[in-house]
Amino acid sequence: MKWRPIIVGGLVCAVVAAEILWFLHARQVGHWLQVHTGTVNEPGPYYGFWSGFGSDIAEFGMLGAIGTGLYQLVRKVNCHEPGCWLIGTHPAAGGQFMLCYRHHPDYMGKKPAHELIHRLHAEHKERQAAIHSKLSEIHRHLEGMESGKFAPPQDGPASGPARRPDAPSTAGARPRGAVVGAAAAATGSPRARSR
Repeated sequence: MKWRPIIVGGLVCAVVAAEILWFLHARQVGHWLQVHTGTVNEPGPYYGFWSGFGSDIAEFGMLGAIGTGLYQLVRKVNCHEPGCWLIGTHPAAGGQFMLCYRHHPDYMGKKPAHELIHRLHAEHKERQAAIHSKLSEIHRHLEGMESGKFAPPQDGPASGPARRPDAPSTAGARPRGAVVGAAAAATGSPRARSR
C-alpha cells in the first residue's frame, strides 16, 4: 500500500474543508485574525501588529533555523536510499553509506537474522585475519631487509636504481637509529644516558 498518495489526498481534503469553513464563517474568522494580529482597536495603523504579532517575525526565523537544523540532522542519520526515512544504522560500501535493513544489500529487505549476523561476523573476522597476516608478512620482510637477509642483488638490470661507481657501499651500514645513538653517546648527550 502506498502511503504517500493517501497522505497527500488527506491534506488536500483538509485544506479544502478549511477554506470552505472560512468562506462560510468569514466574518468570525476575519475578526479572529484581526484580533490576534493586533490590527483592531489600536490607536495607529498596525501599531498593534508590530508590538504584538509582527514582533514575532524574528522568532519565526529562529524556528525556521531550528527546523532546518533538525531536518539536516534527520537527513544525516536516516537511510541514504532516496525517499527512505528509516534510520540508517548499517554501513555499506566501506562506510560511505548508512542504510536501513530494507535497503542494505546483505539483508535483502529483511531484518538481519541470527544466522546472517554470525555469517557476516565470520566473514569480517576472516578479512581482518587476512589483512593482519599480510601486514605481518610485510613487517617480517622489512625486518629481514634491515638485517641483510633479503639484500637485493648487486648486479643485473632488476637490482633497482643504478648506483654511482664512487658511491659508498651500504652493505655493512647500521640502522639510522643506531648511528644517532652512537653519535649521541660520543657527545655525552642526555639521549645517550637515557638508553
